[in-house]
Amino acid sequence: MMQFGPVLLFTCILRGSYALNAFAPQHGSSDPCYDEGGQPKRCIPDFVNAGFAREVQVSSTCGRPPNRYCFFNEKMGVKTKMCQICDASDPRSAHPATYLTDLNNAHNLSCWQSEEFHNPLQNVTLTLSLNKKFEITYVSLQFCSPRPESMGIFKSMDYGKNWVPFQYYSSQCRKMYNKPNKAIISKQNEQEALCTDGYTDLYPLTGGLIAFSTLDGRPSAQDFDNSPVLQDWVTATDIRVVFSRPHPQRDQDRHYSGRDGKEEEGGVMRESYHYAVADLQVGGRCKCNGHASRCVKDKEENLNCDCKHNTAGPECDKCKPFHYDRPWQRATAREANECLACNCNLHARRCRFNMELYKLSGRKSGGVCLNCRHNTAGRHCHYCKEGFYRDLTKVITHRKACRGM
Repeated sequence: MMQFGPVLLFTCILRGSYALNAFAPQHGSSDPCYDEGGQPKRCIPDFVNAGFAREVQVSSTCGRPPNRYCFFNEKMGVKTKMCQICDASDPRSAHPATYLTDLNNAHNLSCWQSEEFHNPLQNVTLTLSLNKKFEITYVSLQFCSPRPESMGIFKSMDYGKNWVPFQYYSSQCRKMYNKPNKAIISKQNEQEALCTDGYTDLYPLTGGLIAFSTLDGRPSAQDFDNSPVLQDWVTATDIRVVFSRPHPQRDQDRHYSGRDGKEEEGGVMRESYHYAVADLQVGGRCKCNGHASRCVKDKEENLNCDCKHNTAGPECDKCKPFHYDRPWQRATAREANECLACNCNLHARRCRFNMELYKLSGRKSGGVCLNCRHNTAGRHCHYCKEGFYRDLTKVITHRKACRGM
């Protein structure tokens, strides 16, 4: 049911850089997190449109009160002026925010539409909450109106508390966003948002597509597994799009509102503008750090990774209890980096990690057992505590391996 129209476009745009190990499809055994021999391997959830059917908070929607708007429709090189009514109370002429993430039909577009504005610097925002950390690979918008002259795509990694820019688009990058029109991405600025100019010339004025790739042009993209900087860069819990300025209209393309498509104020006719979008897509994967092949909803309908490899947490970002023999690590194509259980010889139920011991062991074991039972002691509960002796007729894991004097 989910639509992925921009995926084909990205195949061309990314010129192969998108075919990273981190985003490759899963094959093999019935459990993608283990190979046929039962050994752990890196696994990742399916690639999805994370925004599909999700609610989008918008700062403006037309139709309250009902208003008339006009636009130009072009067919076979002939432009025709058309006027319609936006009425939020009438489903036949409403343009609600739900149209942004519903099932997209290219032959019958349903478009969210903002109010009519007379100030070209009136900001309009679209905010999409994913309710879970995702690793985002693209954000795309299919427009019904002319594309904005200036707009920004932002992300939050903490559920909307703080926002950072992902990408800007403008023919006036320096003026609008204090960014150069063209910038080179190096390994020193891989988390820097760029500003792209001239993008409005790529497609017909009305109904075009804007598609932003989070990894295109980033030097470490081919080595994503070993780039914590890029792993952080693509991570988001929320996406926000801010339309800052409409596309400058030629006389024959100008939009008007009011009676006969025009509004008069003191005898002066004023132009009006609106934004309209048919489809907002956020392509990516549920962030599970290579330790889960799917995300599932809990009792509160929150999305969480179905963690494997003895990991835990919403993003499989920590080791589950008693599996602290080595530090947690993200899985890679070469190494699953599963969390290992502490060796307590069945005499303890809790343990902790000690980095110094881990280093001294040649980075093999750092677990320290806590509250050894059955009269045992030591880091691994591997010898008898004072006042008890080792019964050599029993294995060390036996509950009576240590006997009283």
